[in-house]
Amino acid sequence: MPSFDIASKVDLQTLDNAINVTAKEVTNRFDFKGSHVVLDLNKKDHVLNIEVDSDMKLKQLIDVLISRSMKQGLDPQVYDFSKEPFQSGKVYKQTVPIRNGLAMEDAKKIVKLIKDKGLKVQAAIMDDIVRVTGKKIDDLQDVIAAAKAGNLGVPLQFINMKS
Repeated sequence: MPSFDIASKVDLQTLDNAINVTAKEVTNRFDFKGSHVVLDLNKKDHVLNIEVDSDMKLKQLIDVLISRSMKQGLDPQVYDFSKEPFQSGKVYKQTVPIRNGLAMEDAKKIVKLIKDKGLKVQAAIMDDIVRVTGKKIDDLQDVIAAAKAGNLGVPLQFINMKS
């Protein structure tokens, strides 16, 4: 029976490269000359810590980070900017969690989306992936198209396609 997995994984090396390229560009930019900028990736906890002088520079840094990440091939939805930045003395700080793996709520949204389409496939949640099986590969490709068009708010990869 044909099957594939829906996952949301982040390649940490690609993420680290994107952050290093961002840091290098910021050091060369005129508007960041002489200002306090820290980009620190905690690979163990999947958290990016950002420190800058002002709120405006924080927004500029986030724009640069997203554009450089896209050039590295990362989906901008990898970064969870839902936490508000806070001021600590003269420095603005923001903690940005990195989305790695499907949360249970997201997996349930994906399964619900698949069920609502009415295709003849089965979707099963297995830890941080969703395995989709069906009799026809065309049905599986319809599921992939529906998941891409679903705008679920998480970056999705479609892996382990077996026929």
